[in-house]
Amino acid sequence: MVDEFDAVTHPDLSPIELAKANARLKAEAVVPRHPQGVILAADTIVFCDGKTLGKPADLAQARQMLGWLSNKTHEVITAAVWLKVQQKIMHEHVARTHVTFRPLDDAAITAYLAKVHVLDKAGAYAFQEHGYDVVERIEGSKTNVIGLPMEIVNQWWSELR
Repeated sequence: MVDEFDAVTHPDLSPIELAKANARLKAEAVVPRHPQGVILAADTIVFCDGKTLGKPADLAQARQMLGWLSNKTHEVITAAVWLKVQQKIMHEHVARTHVTFRPLDDAAITAYLAKVHVLDKAGAYAFQEHGYDVVERIEGSKTNVIGLPMEIVNQWWSELR
């Protein structure tokens, strides 16, 4: 576990830079335990109307985030980092996907929060858990919205073989 950067503590970082910095922090935190390993780490950020949304601090903030995303299109940005520790090789990739939310009233938000644990999810939602309750449309990688763009991970994995 690492203390992640956020838009409040690091307002100088763009959403992409923020996701990349957090992915690197997570990967580097694992290196001492696996000094000869291959490490994969990722960080996902939701960006909408100039505002970066990380993980909500509590359910009240989650409710606020979902209400704010209601009936809007936002961008899901995931930075993935792959380290070959012994060879000192690092690959980075940033995936960007546009997600449009359905219009959500208070009842829909309450129902969603009752079904899904959102406190560890950027933007307070998990597409893999009742995602179509809140998501109307995805343009781009669905696995990115879940939190790990498998298209690039599969490519990296094939390099290991």
